[in-house]
Amino acid sequence: MTDFPIDRVAIPVEFHDPHGTRYGFPTFPYRGAPEGLATIRQLRAAGLRPGGHDPVAQIYWRHRSGRRVAYLYRIDLAKPKRTATPAQRVAIGRALLARQTCTTCNQVKPYYIPRRYGECLDCIGS
Repeated sequence: MTDFPIDRVAIPVEFHDPHGTRYGFPTFPYRGAPEGLATIRQLRAAGLRPGGHDPVAQIYWRHRSGRRVAYLYRIDLAKPKRTATPAQRVAIGRALLARQTCTTCNQVKPYYIPRRYGECLDCIGS
């Protein structure tokens, strides 16, 4: 029988530094971030952005190439994601259409023209 409660989770001590004494920045292990903090991806999934404030903590974890880090931001300071204006949407549409238009035959293709060649696959082969 173990001396630990069943619901207790082992915390990797190497990356657990909530006061920032070892890494100079509050550090937590993978999946060990406290409530109220989120990564950029988590903020974006929730329709938010950092809103100009700096990260307040970080997550460290081991990866096959060494260590990886993800910065954590406060959710209560996050702002809603900005949406593109109608003029920006038109400009984005034109830019995407230009990426599908071959410079040689001027045909619009259902795929993006490879930048390596600068022309569609039909024009490259001929």
